[in-house]
Amino acid sequence: MLATLRQTAELVELFRDQGHKITFRKGEYIVRPGEYPSGVFYINEGIVKAYDITKYGDENLLIIRKEHEVFPLIWALTGQERQVIYEALAPTVVLKIDREILLDFVHQQPDALAPLLDMTLEMYRLHSERLINLEYRSVRERLISFLLTMASRFGHETNDGLLIALPLKHQDIASSINSSRETASRELSALERKGLLKNEQSQILLLDVAGLENHLTH
Repeated sequence: MLATLRQTAELVELFRDQGHKITFRKGEYIVRPGEYPSGVFYINEGIVKAYDITKYGDENLLIIRKEHEVFPLIWALTGQERQVIYEALAPTVVLKIDREILLDFVHQQPDALAPLLDMTLEMYRLHSERLINLEYRSVRERLISFLLTMASRFGHETNDGLLIALPLKHQDIASSINSSRETASRELSALERKGLLKNEQSQILLLDVAGLENHLTH
């Protein structure tokens, strides 16, 4: 990480001092389809899904944002936007500031770029992992790789295994691994029958992480 604790705290303080607090219910849009971002958002609580719509009308999951992250980050720094949709995956509280306020802050305090650069690098890493994931030939391998990546970012240890604390729809998983929803669902069921995971109410519990990793190395 490039940012110091002080630099990160100063960025958060900007949102707390000048931001407008907005609460979203699960499933509510933060940036609607076809809508231009109304500001820059800091996630105080909750989870936010970023996705677009393919020419076939399907949702294409791009990235999932978590607490203490800023979005839309590329637009905030460059003004370029790709018509990305942002939706609350859980009850979510954000702090919104105008883009100009963030840019003024960065111009006045150049070291404020450090925490934003950390977030940008993390986003780049996740997109790179997605590209690497697509190199696996089988849907099962791509699925396992995706689940392990999600577990590294959102996993919580429990007495039974590693819980991916996200309400992941099968369509979200399928779009991330270049598969149909039906095939992704079938492969999830196959891994569940092998005792490697448990899939209940859109939450996935990894029962045997080593066993899943073994599928990628053999």
